[in-house]
Amino acid sequence: MGSPVAFACLLLAFSSLGGNHWASGGCSGQCCRGRDLSCLTTGWRMDRTYGTCYCDEGCARTRDCCFDYFTECPAQDCAVSDWSYWSGCAEACQASVSVRVRHVEQRPSNSGEPCPSLEQRSGCREYRDGEGARCGLTSGPAFITSMEFGKGRPKQDNYGNPLHPGFCVEFTLESRTPHCTVENRPHTHWMRYLAEGFKVCVVCEPPAMHNNSGSCQGDGLESKKEALLHWQAVGNHQCSGTWRKIRRTQRCTCPPQHSFVFI
Repeated sequence: MGSPVAFACLLLAFSSLGGNHWASGGCSGQCCRGRDLSCLTTGWRMDRTYGTCYCDEGCARTRDCCFDYFTECPAQDCAVSDWSYWSGCAEACQASVSVRVRHVEQRPSNSGEPCPSLEQRSGCREYRDGEGARCGLTSGPAFITSMEFGKGRPKQDNYGNPLHPGFCVEFTLESRTPHCTVENRPHTHWMRYLAEGFKVCVVCEPPAMHNNSGSCQGDGLESKKEALLHWQAVGNHQCSGTWRKIRRTQRCTCPPQHSFVFI
């Protein structure tokens, strides 16, 4: 037996030769969204029987489409724009989030691919307040985020001069709160890799690096090796924990999932 598509082509050929009674009905001009039982006609079906057939998106699942459904009602996938630029941080001088968005340019139809997420969030921290003054420094916990965030940081200043290349600090992660694993938003997935007992690497680089001291908040460089230090994930204030410093190195050697940046 031939395929449904071949059968549809055969019926269309009959129609073009004047045998319109063979291909009566059809979906021309009546393609409907979803499952719409009023979107019907009488004609040849894809299963090679003659009778009531449908021209709605649901007919592909129930196999009762009219013979020309897939030619008259082709699937159209959702189309979206490019991502916007990342917004600034929602709050200045503290751990917060930035957002980027995209919009729908063409909605899906006839069982086309649905639209993807239209918004992404990322943890961030501003280093200057709303008036442009540098934020005051604190001795609080280390604020960290995924290494992906660091890839977007500038490597030169406004005059084209190279910025400090930074350094890496290795820690043994001692504890974390349960909230690091229960969050399921895209910008928090990296927090699942903050696992107790693992070695993690954290990069200290501009603009998180303080100009006067050449260090990052919470990097532990001035603490004793056995000191228990605190960290907090940016993007989920309930994800936090403790770690112990191992050493400072020029480059990080941890796997990507266990590599982070001070922020």
